[in-house]
Amino acid sequence: MKLSPALHRIGNDIVAVYLVETPEGVTIIDAGFAGHWRELLSELTSMGRSIADVKGVILTHGDSDHIGFAERIRRDHGVAVYVHAGDASRARGGHKPANGKQQMRLGSLLGFFAYGLRKGGMRTTYLTEVVEVHEGETLNLPGGPQIIGLPGHSEGSIAIYVPTVDAVFVGDGLTTRHVLTGKEGPQPAPFTDEPDQAIASLRALIPTGAKWVLPGHGAPWSGGVEAAVAAVEKAAQTAR
Repeated sequence: MKLSPALHRIGNDIVAVYLVETPEGVTIIDAGFAGHWRELLSELTSMGRSIADVKGVILTHGDSDHIGFAERIRRDHGVAVYVHAGDASRARGGHKPANGKQQMRLGSLLGFFAYGLRKGGMRTTYLTEVVEVHEGETLNLPGGPQIIGLPGHSEGSIAIYVPTVDAVFVGDGLTTRHVLTGKEGPQPAPFTDEPDQAIASLRALIPTGAKWVLPGHGAPWSGGVEAAVAAVEKAAQTAR
């Protein structure tokens, strides 16, 4: 799915993966489930590209629905996988804190797990090697991705700002479609380790002024980062 000439998405509103294209190559943001591999190959072909053009994969955090094909592309094709130091252990299959009780609707919950099953969510392959990144870094990858610390959903959650496509990729820093309730629009994401911290962290996105806010779950948001953050803050306040 092409969002703009240089910005592509695979997956759907349940789980999404993004590709940034420049003349120098392709940067992938998150790696979905293992079963997104075929969609990745198909999208690259539609772009006139191949795996050889992929210069790096950046993970917004280390949860299983964001690392699906990361080890495969690293192991089989030598593509470096970048993750914040705070989530490196999680991406390798390390300890993940237990979250509190979640609001949910049965239909949405079943839809999420059914999609995960179809896309290989039960056969997660964890990373064996990662390149650790830190807040404030600009990576030497297509698009010049900039790392923004977004702790809260997990210790090492990050957003990635890519000026060339006027987009900030937020992972589970926020969602525009709650996978457990089906509710749409910018709102706090479920399965968050530290919910209050996650909301507070979003303020770091505003200086980017990005048009696109691209979550790991939900529809792409093109109404600007400031409006998205304000909507999440309002939703969090209403839920209290």
